[in-house]
Amino acid sequence: MSDLTHFDESGASRMVDVGEKSDTARHAKAESWVRMQPETLQLILNKDLAKGDVLEVARLAGIMAAKKTSDLIPLCHPLALTSVTLELIPHSETLLHIESLVKLTGKTGVEMEALTAVSVAALTVYDMCKAVDRGMELGPSRLLEKSGGKSGDFHQPSVPPAEEQPRT
Repeated sequence: MSDLTHFDESGASRMVDVGEKSDTARHAKAESWVRMQPETLQLILNKDLAKGDVLEVARLAGIMAAKKTSDLIPLCHPLALTSVTLELIPHSETLLHIESLVKLTGKTGVEMEALTAVSVAALTVYDMCKAVDRGMELGPSRLLEKSGGKSGDFHQPSVPPAEEQPRT
């Protein structure tokens, strides 16, 4: 179990001690996708859904979720984030792309905060649109990049899911 930092030698869960680490500038970028019927995406873009502006509510939900990540993921450290941004952009007539960028200067990374932001934003889109399209599909969600810390930088390109209609 020694390779898994969230477990001690006996296998008990633990929060990693980051007290001796240096503060460094860190950021993480993550993405998620929501596949829906073309009519649903048009309703979102035209702001014609009864629940309001789906993209702005999802953006706020993602920002709030990033700030609450340590309340949701048991062994995450509470972090003083310096910036959280989300972009929600139509990729095609059936795909909505959600991307987060989370930053801080601190002792541990913000990958989980970036992933939580896009995941909750995608869930919020579903929640606000489920009355008109229960067949929406969420994901994949994944880390696109991170910088800072001892493990160095990580980058992978954004890749949209295959273009296909959601199940009805």
